[in-house]
Amino acid sequence: MSDLAIKVENVSKAYTIWRDPSARLKHPFLDLAGELFPALRPQIDEKLKGLCSEFYALRNVSFEVKKGESVGIIGRNGSGKSTLLQIIAGTLQPTEGSVTVNGRVAALLELGSGFNPEFTGRENVYLNCSILGLTKEETDDRFQSIADFADIGDFLEQPVKTYSSGMTMRLAFAVIAHIDADILIVDEALSVGDAFFVQKCMRFIREFQKNNVLLFVSHSAESINSLCNKAIWLQNGKIEQIGTPKIVSQNYTADLFGRKQVAVPIDSSGGHTDIKKTYMHDMRRDLLNSPPLRNDLLIGNLNLTIGGTGSGEAMIQSVQILDEQDRPLSCVVGGEAVIIEIKAQALNNIDQPIMGFSLKNYLGSVVFGDNTYLSHMDHIIHVETGERLMARFQFLIPRLPGGDYMIEATVAKGTQESFVMLHKIPDALPVKSSPTLLSHGQLGIPAQSISLEIQSR
Repeated sequence: MSDLAIKVENVSKAYTIWRDPSARLKHPFLDLAGELFPALRPQIDEKLKGLCSEFYALRNVSFEVKKGESVGIIGRNGSGKSTLLQIIAGTLQPTEGSVTVNGRVAALLELGSGFNPEFTGRENVYLNCSILGLTKEETDDRFQSIADFADIGDFLEQPVKTYSSGMTMRLAFAVIAHIDADILIVDEALSVGDAFFVQKCMRFIREFQKNNVLLFVSHSAESINSLCNKAIWLQNGKIEQIGTPKIVSQNYTADLFGRKQVAVPIDSSGGHTDIKKTYMHDMRRDLLNSPPLRNDLLIGNLNLTIGGTGSGEAMIQSVQILDEQDRPLSCVVGGEAVIIEIKAQALNNIDQPIMGFSLKNYLGSVVFGDNTYLSHMDHIIHVETGERLMARFQFLIPRLPGGDYMIEATVAKGTQESFVMLHKIPDALPVKSSPTLLSHGQLGIPAQSISLEIQSR
């Protein structure tokens, strides 16, 4: 049995660009005249060329995707990414070439595509499930699960034309998450979702891609590196490069900013700088705390409604970000000292408890995090049923690029290498970072010293 999920062979897609509206009307009559009067065909063909031209959105694109692969497609606007996905999904026919797909395809392309704006959300669920190959009975069985995933409440009975873009995306993703697809195609539609729902979608995607095929289109090299094990760079409708996400995204980014990768000489002197064990004072603090450089981090409310996952031997009760005086914060400036405090209750006897947190970006990738294991590995703790645990992590919170983040809180037992998860809340505390002029990399750290000097040759 073939392990190929998708085979794209010499696919091209051409569109006719008309000189003006009248040219569209003249073209069929002139073409008919050429058929009726073969002797005049050369002159008529010249006139036909002046009426229109061809634009190739894709030209001679070929690649293969094996089962279990996650492929990121990256490129500038107009490079042919969306056109290629529509052809693979079957909603667009190629001008030349062929596409072979083995398995059921679920595609989240243009937001709301496939939805009838006059139909209610419920009616559109049945319509889309039918288009994607489910019977009415199968849709009946899954409808409540789809409604719960979308979580749009009474709007499910309202026409889709009354929905916001975020609600439309919720319903569209909920449908494709429940049709037992073999191939999932996502074209950056998640960018309109709220932080909690995007995290839910990313958890589904990461679980889906363990055994299935993911095609993910993005302008973001970070997204491609995080989600995919293979990348395709499209440029002007042609494949510029196929390879590992790291290499392809580096070359794409270099091209995007109009520069080439250069070798950087390494200082092999072996010098080291002593690092103080106390908190460093960022020498740029006064400047960084003034607009437009200040990085405000807005902290949302604790979300315990989902319940989380785990064995149930413990229950997380609170997650807070505090200042150094133990006052709860609703806003903090990047670079300032904070305490993340997590409280939990033991519902069973627990040996060697481990509590931790992770800050995740909108893709579900961990930006940074920590746990209590290393600091307490030489001190075995036993917790009796009913007793409470409290973990506190004190540090300087980094400056973060603008966007939505989530703090995941966990309590487990065992060791770092072998543990049992007792309770995990993936979306415990939302954090929204305001954009600043300083957003290099995934986070910015306090700087104890920065210098610039001219040295003699």
